[in-house]
Amino acid sequence: MQRVVESDVCIIGAGITAAMVAAKLADERDARVVVVEAGGDPPPIAARFSHRQRWLDYEENPWPADHVASQDVEGRPMGYSPSMQVGGLAMHWGAVTPRFSPEDMKVRSTYGVGTDWPLDYEELDPFYQEAEERIGVAGVQGAPDLDPRSGAYPMPPLPLTYNLVRLKEWVEKTGVPFWAMPSAKNSIPYDGRVECCRNETCSPICPIGAKYSPDSTFYALRDRNRIDLVTNTLVRRLVLAPGGGRIERAVALDRAHPDEPVEFRATTFVLAGGFVWVSHLLLLSAADGFPEGLANSSGLVGKYLAGHRGVNAYVELPMEIYPGMNRQHSLISKHWMKDGPRDRYLRHDFRVWESDYGRTPRLQDESGTILLGDEMMADWRARATSGMGTARLRCYYDVIPDRTSELTLDQGFTNDWGDPLPRVRFRDSEASRRLRAYSEERIGRLFGEFARAGDGKLLRVAPSDAQEHPGGGCRMGDDPAQSVVDKWGRSHDHENLFVVGAPTLPTTSCTNGTLTFAALGLHSAAEIGREFPERKSAQDP
Repeated sequence: MQRVVESDVCIIGAGITAAMVAAKLADERDARVVVVEAGGDPPPIAARFSHRQRWLDYEENPWPADHVASQDVEGRPMGYSPSMQVGGLAMHWGAVTPRFSPEDMKVRSTYGVGTDWPLDYEELDPFYQEAEERIGVAGVQGAPDLDPRSGAYPMPPLPLTYNLVRLKEWVEKTGVPFWAMPSAKNSIPYDGRVECCRNETCSPICPIGAKYSPDSTFYALRDRNRIDLVTNTLVRRLVLAPGGGRIERAVALDRAHPDEPVEFRATTFVLAGGFVWVSHLLLLSAADGFPEGLANSSGLVGKYLAGHRGVNAYVELPMEIYPGMNRQHSLISKHWMKDGPRDRYLRHDFRVWESDYGRTPRLQDESGTILLGDEMMADWRARATSGMGTARLRCYYDVIPDRTSELTLDQGFTNDWGDPLPRVRFRDSEASRRLRAYSEERIGRLFGEFARAGDGKLLRVAPSDAQEHPGGGCRMGDDPAQSVVDKWGRSHDHENLFVVGAPTLPTTSCTNGTLTFAALGLHSAAEIGREFPERKSAQDP
């Protein structure tokens, strides 16, 4: 017998952007919200210490049921995970939360490359602030011209370790300001969660809940009867209402009861499944009038997948540092995000960590001599207490996507229910392809300049081939012929369909994007909420 679930708003996906949308609608609007998640529940907080320990002891996945077995991707893009559970990929994240820069929204008009966003930084700023407050971000404003913001962080920054204090003294000899990377980890007790105690396993698992994870938002909303949370239910296609201007229902599979059909009917549908699964669902939902997929009159669903590429380096410095002090914490500068050469587009962030590179135990020295027992310990002690220290540096540089940087359906690669699965291929635009060698060489020279500023030695420079923190596939814009959704994430083709977060990005900047995905989700929620009456008070059931 078919089961029908009705609501005002149906959110498909239960990751961090969905959590922001659900929370804002539940707090501000009198609307029935249903959140549908293909995966199940993560281990409760009480069990996470033991899961962390097994990860440390055996490298066992601390999220044992975080995927749907046959729901996978060809192409293995960096930033993609098969993670399907309440909380999504942000159950694994490192919780670093920088904002993008104003220049990211206007690369075409400023640098002549890529595509301008249909909104500017000033419009997004209050939603950045709201995301930081809802998530709980600890941070300090950097140089105001490099790191603009209209309000203070909700928590003070995580304290710099002794190592980071020393490294900050070094990098600022160049005259470039650096500051603590903002993080969604509690520097003080916040929103019912405890203070971070530096367990050193923030990614993949925080055992005490000091790091924000979206499951906490969903469960709090569910326990207050503000949302219905439907898990282990895979939405397989969207179905149009007569006329094609609206989505009528979502057809889904209850994985616990696969022989009992289920469908979701709603006034508004919100796709919050990330850059892979949103485009995948739209392409799967091809229908009369939309033979290439829903919301796809522009032909751009799945196109212009975007990311940024990293260049890593290690520098040996004449300073004693002690690796192991909150190693996931770092310094950041946006100096090179603020501006860049007009003739050769290059913008990048700059981050600094402590490192034990070259100072871990080894079984063989430079001459090839085997080291065992006391000899190994003596070698390790000599290298670890030599009066030298090592820093890790990394720059992400912006990559402008090509139209053929895309997600397509692979008819020869299907899940257990016969649905074609996605194939992903990233491609740089012609401009970015031409500039790749120049960009990586220039960043390498910059690392050398920093090494010399500290009388250090550049040990290694390693560019990455992957594009990280990806987005796109349903890019936003004002022109329906050149975009999939408007600046609110509303489909140009279907008035009650919204895409939120990462898929809507025309470009993905040159720093971590999760906070921006969340802020865009809140921006969309403000528009979605206009269709429903205001909630009278925060205490209303």
